[in-house]
Amino acid sequence: MSAEEKENNKPGHFINTIIDKDRANGKHGGKVHTRFPPEPNGYLHIGHAKSICLNFGLAEEYGGPCNLRFDDTNPETEKMEYIEAIKKDIKWLGFNWSGEICYSSDYFQKLYELALQMIDEGIAYVCELTPEQTREYRGTLTEPGKNSPFRDRTPQENRELFEKMKAGEVEEGKMVLRAKIDMSASNINLRDPIMYRIKKAPHPRTGSAWNIYPMYDWTHGLSDSFEGITHSICTLEFQDHRPLYDWYLEATHVPHRPQQIEFARLNLDYTVMSKRKLIQLVEDKHVHGWDDPRMPTIIGMRRRGYSPKAIREFCDRIGVTKKDSCITMSTLESVVREDLDETSPRAMAVLDPIKVTITNFPEGEVEKLSAQIHPKKEEMGRREIPFTKDIYIDREDFMENPPKGYFRLSPGGQVRLRYAYVITCDEVIKDDQGHVVELKCTYNSDTGGGKTPEGMKKVKGIIHWVSATESLKSEVRLYDRLFNVPNPLGAEKDYLEYINPESLIVKKNAYVELSMHGALMGEHVQFERVGFFCVDYDTTEENLVFNRTVTLKDAWLKQNSGKS
Repeated sequence: MSAEEKENNKPGHFINTIIDKDRANGKHGGKVHTRFPPEPNGYLHIGHAKSICLNFGLAEEYGGPCNLRFDDTNPETEKMEYIEAIKKDIKWLGFNWSGEICYSSDYFQKLYELALQMIDEGIAYVCELTPEQTREYRGTLTEPGKNSPFRDRTPQENRELFEKMKAGEVEEGKMVLRAKIDMSASNINLRDPIMYRIKKAPHPRTGSAWNIYPMYDWTHGLSDSFEGITHSICTLEFQDHRPLYDWYLEATHVPHRPQQIEFARLNLDYTVMSKRKLIQLVEDKHVHGWDDPRMPTIIGMRRRGYSPKAIREFCDRIGVTKKDSCITMSTLESVVREDLDETSPRAMAVLDPIKVTITNFPEGEVEKLSAQIHPKKEEMGRREIPFTKDIYIDREDFMENPPKGYFRLSPGGQVRLRYAYVITCDEVIKDDQGHVVELKCTYNSDTGGGKTPEGMKKVKGIIHWVSATESLKSEVRLYDRLFNVPNPLGAEKDYLEYINPESLIVKKNAYVELSMHGALMGEHVQFERVGFFCVDYDTTEENLVFNRTVTLKDAWLKQNSGKS
């Protein structure tokens, strides 16, 4: 079976079942029209990526449109910067919205007129309870609420007050417009919810035209109706809001009735995805911005080197269910590893260098060795690796007093240089503080190309290296998980206290193969024995910067399984 056939025959999920039944029954004329409705009050994260893949994916699967609609109802938190970033993220993930971009602010006048209609019908009223009083009157999950003393105002009085609110004649916090439903309803969302509040703040798109702004619940379902959305896909926290969603559609007599369907949001361990917490991380400078590669934002993952394909594959693998769960970071990293392993060229890099002098190699000579660019793809060609008298190896590949079973370099010991020769450590040079600064070694010229001459003991250890004179000095940023506990919000202390102090380690004196010369921003590479990396935005002609995308193996999984 071809990859395309497998894709077309992959099992569906419960939303597919609902849609298939609707189409079979002729609901909405068999049409499927979805939407992705972000609030432009921050950058999108991996949880939004799941929603993007689901909404746009369903539209593609059923041959229908998918709208991009910004639910821009809170001018105090929204920015054009976020709108532009969201558009860019969606396109980067490989999706395109249908037609023109929609905004809830496009419907402000229409929503206002429907609110007046509800006032005239006696099912909406202006309330002057303070926020504290409103909470008190609302009741609890086990006790019913009680009616506001302003609930029985006449429609004429409510209309006059609402028009004053719109005209800016009422101060903020003084009045709200509420729907008149049922203060004893078992669903607390139906206890006379607020429809409008006063906010005398300029809006990114409408400027100062409005002094009142609609609440999300009032706006969302009606916007879906105005746009002809058939299936309004939301995360589970909106499940208890669905009766209100339907009530507003019924109360306003709109002709088109979308269906809200909830699915489990994406939760990922070792991170936070509350937008409020992400904003705090950025504004308090715990990270270096929304695009910090440690952030779960799409822009951060892009900078870290995750590909759109890997994120889409991850969202596909975790599936769509109605049961909340937390996905392990290891699952995401495994998908990223698989993706990068297929496409990334190989090279060697030394992040923490120790100089090695090959005492029996001719001074000034450069021997050109060769290796495949990708071990499984001969069509990608080969790369030249210069071998010189002075080379660098990683500090962790040398130990003065090694334990039993140590197969890397030690005094008097032998090791093979990857793609090159067997070397023997003859002398260790230290500085005044006793730190190892140089190793004097000899090489066996008969061991090139991986050969072991007859009579010579086979060398078990193979380490990577680069020429000290024929290499590129680089900055390498080792990114890791931002938090050092799986659930930082559920731990005993403030979540900020669980920030991993080693989530970013910068190696400013790293050296990489010459084959990396001219590497472009965003290009991937596997540094052999080290990990997968990509070229960072900060790269200049003078400074080549690499970000670690993911390690070669899941060290965290090993650590948390109790293994040494």
